Amino acid sequence: MTAVSAAPSAGHKQREAVAMACRVLAHRGLAEGILGHISLRITDTELLVRCRGPQERGLAYTEASDIRFVDLDGNPAREGELDGGYTVPNELPLHTELLRRHPQIRAVVHAHPPKVVAADLAGLSVRPIVGAYDIPGTRLAAGGVPVYPRGVLVRNRQLAAEMAESMGSRPVVILRGHGITSAADTVEQAVLQAISVDSLAGLALQIAAAGGETLDLPEADMAELPDLGGSFNTLTAWRHELARLG
Repeated sequence: MTAVSAAPSAGHKQREAVAMACRVLAHRGLAEGILGHISLRITDTELLVRCRGPQERGLAYTEASDIRFVDLDGNPAREGELDGGYTVPNELPLHTELLRRHPQIRAVVHAHPPKVVAADLAGLSVRPIVGAYDIPGTRLAAGGVPVYPRGVLVRNRQLAAEMAESMGSRPVVILRGHGITSAADTVEQAVLQAISVDSLAGLALQIAAAGGETLDLPEADMAELPDLGGSFNTLTAWRHELARLG
């Protein structure tokens, strides 16, 4: 057996989880075409990341074999991981800079949601404009969704550091004219955060198109929103996302 075929066997369950998350991202329209990637920290010095292979077909068709072990500098972390023509994302520093700075972060999602990009360019910020419609999304937006104001390819540590500074301690940052970065303890949570931001951005665009004004949910209503817990907000929501894939 060659190193190329052997490499994907290690950590197969984790590779499959990242691959399915990539497909959810694409199915939701947040990563159309061949752009976007997801990473998962495995050790202090290793991560799994969605790489581009010789038969690249886009995120919607990601397989476990597209998810590869690399180190924080983009080198193969295990034997054979980048054999066969696999390459790390140009924007790998976007992932690794956040992992270096924040030990609590294990998963990073980078996507290009058209609605988020359009809303930001239209001057519409992601705000807690809904209530029980999306409780986790409302809570996320209430803390603010910062914007990295440069529409660049985040391809080196200097640019990644700028993005990380803009992001601060928030879980999601909008990249102007580019997309979003979402970070969390799990791949599932990072993707669900991105979906919520996309949903809120889409609503903001619809409200503006109808001539309305986006107003934050009143504090009294915000205080009434319950925390439904991780088993509902993440586990049940994620089962739904996987079921949508068919």
